Amino acid sequence: MANHFDEILDRRNTESFKWNYFDADVLPMWVADMDFKAPPAVIQALQDRVAHGVFGYAGEAKELQAVIADRMLTLYGWKVEPEAVVFLPGVITGFNMACHTFAKAEGEVLIQTPVYFPFFHAAGYAGMQRVDNSLQQNADSTYCIDFEAFEAAITEHTALFILCNPHNPVGRVFRRDELEQLAEICLKHHVPICSDEIHSDLIFSGHRHIPIASLDAEIENRTITLIAPSKTFNVAGLDCAAAIIPNAEIRKRYQEARKGLVGGVNLLGLTAGLAAYRDGQGWLDELMVYLEGNRDFLMTFLQERMPEIRLTPVEGTYLAWLDCRMAGLGKQPAEFFLEHGRIGLNEGGMFGKEGEGFVRLNFGCPRSLLTEGLERMAKSLGER
Repeated sequence: MANHFDEILDRRNTESFKWNYFDADVLPMWVADMDFKAPPAVIQALQDRVAHGVFGYAGEAKELQAVIADRMLTLYGWKVEPEAVVFLPGVITGFNMACHTFAKAEGEVLIQTPVYFPFFHAAGYAGMQRVDNSLQQNADSTYCIDFEAFEAAITEHTALFILCNPHNPVGRVFRRDELEQLAEICLKHHVPICSDEIHSDLIFSGHRHIPIASLDAEIENRTITLIAPSKTFNVAGLDCAAAIIPNAEIRKRYQEARKGLVGGVNLLGLTAGLAAYRDGQGWLDELMVYLEGNRDFLMTFLQERMPEIRLTPVEGTYLAWLDCRMAGLGKQPAEFFLEHGRIGLNEGGMFGKEGEGFVRLNFGCPRSLLTEGLERMAKSLGER
């Protein structure tokens, strides 16, 4: 494989949050960045930009706007104008700005749990209340939406619904019929949508990502779509993301929600984002083959060596949602694996009460590191 995803990189002396958070003897498989080099085209673009030697204020990045608009059309048949693309330092910033955009007195923000934990704070930061709607887990460990409960959670105070698709941490890539039903309910109750689609390029065989805003013009007109090259091309530290907002009035309000506190994307972030989206597809195609192999290896390992731990089927992302409740490790299994296996995982309870007894494992790493992590987990279970 041309891009050497098996290469082991020493990240401990690179100011890496992922690798420096735990003690040196802990193998970190938690926070969502991968242990792979970025695409060669991205590295070369950054080297060329650094060689120029001048790092002034970044402009409007019209070329990157056009590339993103073209990407939406090519991948999803969704035609958006380049000016609909608003640049941000990150997707977390993006959904927080969406909350401020639609904030109102006694307002409520609806989310689906378990979910990426920064979702839990966004409503409060905008002076609103959070309302949780639990995803339902089926007998085969997959998750689905209880649409009746979802609609019942909407009130006259609901100001915004934040969707996570592909879903972090449960790995669902929602089908068209599911998205259509969500959109229909939101339109019926005049609830705008902010859709976090940061993992939209990380989709496995048999599944297809559909931006909810692409369903039709009416839902597009009420939706803010958040994307970024960060997870896809492993450039999270460069702080480049985008909000796609076709509705000009909402876009204006969204820009005003910066309130002098949120800046744009730095020059190198824009450089990396342009190179990734314009020239990184070949690398991404190879990455997805490797990640799918990692996912399947993980699934087989659990079945053969740790059958008491169940893997939620991973349709997208490089994050595995592991149900440890049958292993008898209590509500905080990540604590057990850290203490006894010296492996760093995300505690499931971080993602909501529905996550208690689960852990989230990042398999975006060389196969040898994944193997070592799983061996540590199996050994710690065997030595109880």
